[in-house]
Order: sequence, then structure tokens, then C-alpha cells
Amino acid sequence: MSGGSDDVAALLQVLDLEEREPGVYVGQTPKTTRQRVFGGQVAGQALMAAELTTTGGRPVHSLHSYFLRPGDPNEEIRYVVERIRDGRSFSTRRVLAHQRRRGEDVAIFALTADFHQPEPAAVTHALPMPDVPPPDAVPTALEYARRHGKEDDEHLELLGQAVDQRSLDDPFARVPKQEPDTRSYGWFRVAGRLPDDPTIHAAALTFVTDLTLLGAGLARKGGWHDRYQGASLDHAVWFHAPVRADEWFLYETDSPAAAGGRALNFGHIWSVDGTHVASVAQEGLIRDLGE
Repeated sequence: MSGGSDDVAALLQVLDLEEREPGVYVGQTPKTTRQRVFGGQVAGQALMAAELTTTGGRPVHSLHSYFLRPGDPNEEIRYVVERIRDGRSFSTRRVLAHQRRRGEDVAIFALTADFHQPEPAAVTHALPMPDVPPPDAVPTALEYARRHGKEDDEHLELLGQAVDQRSLDDPFARVPKQEPDTRSYGWFRVAGRLPDDPTIHAAALTFVTDLTLLGAGLARKGGWHDRYQGASLDHAVWFHAPVRADEWFLYETDSPAAAGGRALNFGHIWSVDGTHVASVAQEGLIRDLGE
């Protein structure tokens, strides 16, 4: 598979799994200075593994997953797919991701995905797209970084510039949000052309959904600072309509509740034409390390 740039090619390589044996796929992690694998990468690869075991004509309509252990970026990840169901309208797959730890095979991630044969809609409704500035009117992540002399910030490293991110709030100078306006918005797209395969677009969208969602839990604190430590605990995506991940989509995030060291975060995604294409939910661990 090939993209429009080296960065997109790297993303496609991440989603291009090797089949070691029937139902067992292996994914690689790009070189990184991070201590653990980005959660969206594991979720995207696990969804690809599940989709590779299904027949065409049944796109994914939902996935539900748990992050069990941090992924080691220096170790390959093996995805074992279990065929739970192949019914007249739905197919269900369960995927368990494994890595080696001190000579032992351990699970680092678990995903269940469901696929649905499209059928005539008995009801049709969706959330309207918020009225926000268009992507061309919003600075890129690199432009924000340059304003603060942080071109080498680690958040820009993730697969280089494979994902074009345009946050409506300056990510390096966030202001604490207050009720009732606690939502955050950003435009996203894969920064290069992807193949037309809907499987790849669903996996790429899943990859992107983990980029900023956990930060919604700290929006009332002004975002991430050195004193806070966080990790995704689970992740769910519902796909409402087809979407191209290489075309602009708006990602709205918010956190309705936080307690006991955990924050619940919700997200909604609209394509640039205003179609509500997906909804996302995630609970994350957020710890205050003190001053």
C-alpha cells in the first residue's frame, strides 16, 4: 500500500498486518522515543485484524475495547482473532493482542467488533454539526508549536505529520474551560491520500479517535501539565455513516464526569459536509502527581 507521503506510507504500513497463520496477525510499531505504544495504533491494528476475517459488504458498526497493559514499542504485537458470530445480518469478532514480556506471552489489549450488513433505515436522525471555523482558518499543530518554540515537542512525533491536526484551542496555551462551555473541537485528516478500501478508513479513523480524547478529562484544568499523568482504560467507537479519514472531519470532545482518578470522555465526529459519521467514548486514568 502507498500513500501521498512518507508519513502516510508509515501509517499504511502500521495498518498493513502480516498474517502468520489463520486468524493470527502481526503488527509493527514505527520507531519512536515514546515509552509505550500509542493506544490508537493498537486499536486500529486490532480492528484491521478483525476486518480481515470478515467477508465484504459488512462494514464495522461498533467496537469496544480495553487497554490491559502498556504496549512495548520494541516488540511486535500479535493479534489473535476469534470468530464469535456470522449471522444473516451481523458478524462479531473478538481480538486479543499479545506481546512478549520477560519471556512470557501476555495480553495487552482486547477488542470486540461488530459488523452489519447495511439495510433500509426505519428511523434517521443525527446530531447537527457545530458551527465552527473551517479547517483552512485554523492553525496546524506545527504552526501552534512554532509560536511557542516547541517544534520538537513529542506530541508532534507520532508518525511524523501523517495526521493533520487543527485544534480550535492552542494546545500549548490552553485556558481552563468552565461550564457550560466545556467542549473542545479539532479538525483532523490523514495528510495524504489513502486507498479507497473502507476497511482502511475505519481503522485510520479509529487510530485518530485516541489522539485527543483523554485530554477532555482535563479541559477544566487547562489541559495536560507536568503534574498530570494519564492512560486510556477503554475505548469504544460507533460508526454511523461511511467516512474518508483522508478528508477533513470535525472531532468534538467533552467529559461529562470525573471521579476516583478516572474521567469519562465522549466524542462526536462529523465529515466536512456536516454528516454525523461516528461517536466515541473512553474512560481514562488521570493522576495528579503534585507540584
